[in-house]
Amino acid sequence: MLLTPLADFRIEVAAPITIGDTPEGLRRVVPILGGTITGPRLSGRILPAGADFQLIRPDGYTTLDARYTAELDDGAMLYIVNLGIRFGPPDIMARITRGEPVDPAALYFRTTPRFECADPAHHWLTRPLFLATGARHPTHVELKVFEVQ
Repeated sequence: MLLTPLADFRIEVAAPITIGDTPEGLRRVVPILGGTITGPRLSGRILPAGADFQLIRPDGYTTLDARYTAELDDGAMLYIVNLGIRFGPPDIMARITRGEPVDPAALYFRTTPRFECADPAHHWLTRPLFLATGARHPTHVELKVFEVQ
């Protein structure tokens, strides 16, 4: 298997909206404020539309369901659905939940972005599988996105 770099995403986020402890776990919604996409095969800006719908289990294991939009440099619009997981030692996960900075190397953060685009020039994005590694910071998320060859 070969991973080919697609782009780096920097996603600016607002403070989480906490729904509370549900029977499934701690439910939060993290609004997406904007950001950038820069890379050898894709570039543009992330629009202030969308959110990451998170579920945090009592042990800190977190499922991520981010849905947002981007405008590519050529004007094409992109819809992104990015599902993933994040976990690590309990103290690190508690710090993330509180919005504190953590060393990205201290946790496992992976996602599987999927793309939709009406522009025929970008239909190639709708076919392959993409994987990303992530880093969570208090005000933004960084993703390194790769195409699985």
